This record gives sequence, structure tokens and C-alpha cells, in this order.
Amino acid sequence: MRHSPAAMPVRLAALTALLDHVLMPPVERLTREGIARRRGRTYPARPPFTWVTGPVDRSVGITYGTAPSRDGYDIPLRIYRPRSVRDTDTDVPVVVFFHGGGFVEGNVVSYDPLCTHLAAQVRAVVVSVDYRLAPEHRAPTAALDAYDATSWVSLQGAVLRADTSRMSVVGDSAGGALAAVTAQLLRDLGGSPLRHQALIYPSTDMTMGSPSISEHAHAPMLTRESILAFRAHYAPREADWREPLVSPLFGRLDGLPPALVQTADLDPIRDDGVRYAAALRAAGVPVRHTNYLRVPHGFASMPGATPAGRRHRAELVAELRAHLCTGTVPDHGGAG
Repeated sequence: MRHSPAAMPVRLAALTALLDHVLMPPVERLTREGIARRRGRTYPARPPFTWVTGPVDRSVGITYGTAPSRDGYDIPLRIYRPRSVRDTDTDVPVVVFFHGGGFVEGNVVSYDPLCTHLAAQVRAVVVSVDYRLAPEHRAPTAALDAYDATSWVSLQGAVLRADTSRMSVVGDSAGGALAAVTAQLLRDLGGSPLRHQALIYPSTDMTMGSPSISEHAHAPMLTRESILAFRAHYAPREADWREPLVSPLFGRLDGLPPALVQTADLDPIRDDGVRYAAALRAAGVPVRHTNYLRVPHGFASMPGATPAGRRHRAELVAELRAHLCTGTVPDHGGAG
């Protein structure tokens, strides 16, 4: 049954219709050249655009760096540091961020509103990783770039002037998958610096085993057909779909850092997050899972269009502060 936009608030329904039908045609309709062009698209950091995306916090400075990958590629990094934090003040935590886009699209600049918000509100250094994208770079390149960059960042406390023993990984959609995979790989290495992981409507199962994919097959912002197209670009081989580097749901989950999992109720991959939160909890990992009602996939990038976007940010900041900035952390063993 086709999803009805009536389930969403009117303003959000109108915005998603504009994006789906005018500004952002679905990925399955794009050529490789069209995908490459869209990757570079950003919106001006001024009204009326910031009425939807939220403003870029000018109290945060933005610099650049690179991290080495295992195959010799220099992974670009976009680094955010609150201007209120003095150069001599190294007692600030680090948040490593991975953007969304189905492992195919997206860019770090588009996430300036969220990353500057996190840097300012958590009072942390935020490092956004510009990992390589498909179809030019298929699985598991993005996952290995995410892990290599995070591992390198964890050793750069002096360069970043930050405390890299207090780190979190954060990502939305495909970036949520990369955050989850990175947490698993750092756990396997031993002595992980991660105190927390925050997964925003993460993709965790490339087999498409989540019931919500059929329930919301024609949802705004992301459809079943688009999910299939993203998968065909990133992980075309069926043999890869259950690999933990591609589908973190099938990885070993015990011993991972506490997690915040945020899902969107009208999202076809809602149950990827729901199932991952349940699996983490079953493995003994403290989890807070919040399912936001009446919003689609991607709502976190539109905080001005829906109160849920602002609530998601407040919850995310509160969780990061609790795990990175205080000596005590909340008990989420029974959170649902």
C-alpha cells in the first residue's frame, strides 16, 4: 500500500514532496554522472535554507586535515572546535561523525549545521570523516575508511588538543552503519577509546530483512526501490550482505560501548535500528532507543521543519554529554 503523507505534519509533508519530486530525484533515476554532481550539492548557510536545516553555529571554528588509509589514500577530515575552548585546554572529548547518503551520496559540508551544533553544545572537538563513496569505491571501502580514520584520530590527542580517551562515534543512515561497524572493529582491537555510539536511523542489515521496508516501501525521502539502488552501487554481491563490515547486525555485539539508537517511525529502515537496538541489549550493551513518530527518514537534517528534529538534537546532545563529559552515565539497560 502506498504510504500516505497525511501521517506527517503538513509542513513536513510539503517539504518532503518538494525534495522528492523537484530538488532530489531518487537515486535509481540518476546516472553515475548525476550521482557525482549531486554529491557536491550544498545549501547556503543563510535563511530561508537555515529555517529548515538549522544554522551553522559561528561560535565553532572549522579546519581541515587528513587521515591515512590502509591503501595509501588520504581521507579528508573536517574538524570543528568551539572557539570558546582555548588552545591550551585539552580536556575536551572527541566526536567522530559519519554522514549519510546510502554509501553513495552526501558530503561533509552539508552537515555543518549538525556538526557545529554538537561541537558547541557538547563542548567537544567533532571530526567529520569524508569517506570514499560507491560506485567508484564499493564495500567495504567506506567501512575501512571510517575505521582507519577513527583509529588515527584516537592517536592524535596532541594534534587535536583534545582528550582522545573520551570518544564517541556518531552517524546517520549509512553513517550510522559506519559508526556501528567502527565500534565493533575498535572493540576487536582491544582498548577501545569509545565511550559511546550514537546511531541515527542506521542501516544495519543489507539483506533487507526488516519488515518496515515493505511497510513503508513508498515512503517520502527513502523508498524500497532507492534502498535497492543504493545497495546495488555499494554492495552488489549477495555474498557480502551478511558480512559485519556491511551489515553490523550480523557482527559480534558484546563488549560494545553504550548506544543511543534513534529511529523514524515512517522510515523503511526503521526496523534496522529497532532490531539493532534489541540485539545490542540482548548482548548486554546499555541502549537507549527512541522512535520518533510521524517523521520520515532524514528528519534529523531538517530540524526546522519538525519539532522531532529539535527533540532528536536535544536527546543526542544530552547523551553525548552524559557519556563524554561527566563521571557518571545514565542506566539504559531497560530503555525502549
